[in-house]
Amino acid sequence: MNANNLQSADQRGSSAAASNEGMPGRRSALAPVGRETLHERVYAELRRSLIHGVFEAGQVLRIVELAETLQTSTMPVREALARLVSEQALEALPNRSVRVPLVTRERLDDLALARPLIEEQLVALALPNLNKDDFKELRRLTLACEAAFKSEDPDKARTTSELNHAFHFYIYQAARSAVLIPIVESLWLQSGPYVRAAAHIHDENRGIPAVHHHWALIEALERGDKDGAKRALTDDITRSFDLVRNRLAAAGNSDGQE
Repeated sequence: MNANNLQSADQRGSSAAASNEGMPGRRSALAPVGRETLHERVYAELRRSLIHGVFEAGQVLRIVELAETLQTSTMPVREALARLVSEQALEALPNRSVRVPLVTRERLDDLALARPLIEEQLVALALPNLNKDDFKELRRLTLACEAAFKSEDPDKARTTSELNHAFHFYIYQAARSAVLIPIVESLWLQSGPYVRAAAHIHDENRGIPAVHHHWALIEALERGDKDGAKRALTDDITRSFDLVRNRLAAAGNSDGQE
């Protein structure tokens, strides 16, 4: 992380506005936070960055460096890291430092099993609550994600991750489940290193478009086809995990780590 490349809070707001219009603007790894509700804002910024795969798997997160980058004291950073460790998004090491979990086959298989179980139910609950305007927004997000994948933007992995997250959670919020949504948010938080790895492999392969299953999901939702929507969603989730799984196998790490 290079603090000189970070945006101010105002710049981050401008980027968020750009995201609402279609494709987010270029962003740095972390953005400085203001003084209001400081502890929560530090936590939210680190959490967002983990979800979108900003940090490398295995990267050690140092409290002083993060505090300097976020332009805050060490206390809110320390507390945020402790919360993220408790949520299994980070790992505590014996020397009291904290790191992003390594990409392992065991953890990959666990997440690949859990996510469809929860997210299929959210799609089923959301289906009767979606209307034409919602489908229009889902198509807009998918087109923006498709364009981002084709771009040469150096921040492409971050941009596509944010748009993919916006697409899925637009649907999940329509489920109106106060119980299931926090669970899926936790699963996405733990999936951050795999999102990062899969995004790079998507870019290398240039095979089936990365948003292929998004279109299939939208079409199934428009038809009112619950089973078809579940299948499209699961295909979308498992494709990313399969890409990483195949890479681990090719590297001879079927039971190991990357």
